[in-house]
Amino acid sequence: MLPGIAMLTLGTVALGGIATEDPEEAATAALLAEVNSDATPGTGDSEVLDDLRTERRVTTSRSDRRTEVDSTKLQALSQESESGGQVTRTEDLGGGDPRQIAQTLLPEFGFSSDQFSCLDSLWTKESGWNPSADNPTSSAYGIPQALPGEKMASAGADWATNPATQIRWGLGYIAEVYGSPCSAWSHSQANNWY
Repeated sequence: MLPGIAMLTLGTVALGGIATEDPEEAATAALLAEVNSDATPGTGDSEVLDDLRTERRVTTSRSDRRTEVDSTKLQALSQESESGGQVTRTEDLGGGDPRQIAQTLLPEFGFSSDQFSCLDSLWTKESGWNPSADNPTSSAYGIPQALPGEKMASAGADWATNPATQIRWGLGYIAEVYGSPCSAWSHSQANNWY
């Protein structure tokens, strides 16, 4: 019994320190203080807690405290619920300058913008950034000179014509094999391939 009263007293002290901030917590602290003073010998801790819960059946909602609704957020939420909750942003990168596409995609693969100069050097050497670059002595193809070119199908069915698909595949390859465009460029300079 005494440990239960000690815990309730401790709870009263802890809640009392913040009771001025929230009226609900102040009511709980007052109720706990009353229980501590009214506790009778033989009353179990669980009975005291059950009594507290019964007396605290008043429910409040944060929405009771709201004063206005942001119409922009409300509209965005209603659009999300119509689409199943997903928000999808698409960006067509296929028709732009391949270098700009690559700069846009670097962060998607965890590369900082300072890696672009190495990537630019690498793919200028490999293909001149030409999405139709076809090596006649091997089956290497596209901006990253994938060998064989069909490997890029893992990044999209339009791998043969879409620079963005080729760049995505190439950046994924570089991340997996070399860790960064600058490491790939260093390897290329040392071995004349990457």
